[in-house]
Amino acid sequence: MPWFVWLLAAAALGVVEFFTLTLVFGLLAGAALVAAVVAGVGVGLLGQLLALAGAAAAGLLLVRPVALRHMTQQPLTREGTDALIGKRAEVMQEVSATRGLIKLSGEEWSARALDESLVIPVGALVDVMEIEGATAIVYPRELLP
Repeated sequence: MPWFVWLLAAAALGVVEFFTLTLVFGLLAGAALVAAVVAGVGVGLLGQLLALAGAAAAGLLLVRPVALRHMTQQPLTREGTDALIGKRAEVMQEVSATRGLIKLSGEEWSARALDESLVIPVGALVDVMEIEGATAIVYPRELLP
């Protein structure tokens, strides 16, 4: 089989992988590329099919399980404002449902209380529950009087 037929097959499998995102068709496209190289070197049809089968088996049995395992793992570190969620902060200016000021990771942040009925006094320790823009949504670490 001519090498360009394998190349067309690889391109078609790559397009199918793009729409399915299963990692199966992408690995088969890679195997078709291997078969195209083997055909380009001048190996016969049997050699091309063996190269295709070997590359497909190696991809599906060895590469795919490792890739899937890495894709399902959560990132080890959080970045940006996500890294601030769950941190402890100190209230610098009384925090209510609408406004307040806290010291979080050495910086002053505008804040508001998660529970709109709470007013958190100066000096209280709070946990950052979420970040909305440049405002930290906080909840007191201890019961308020």
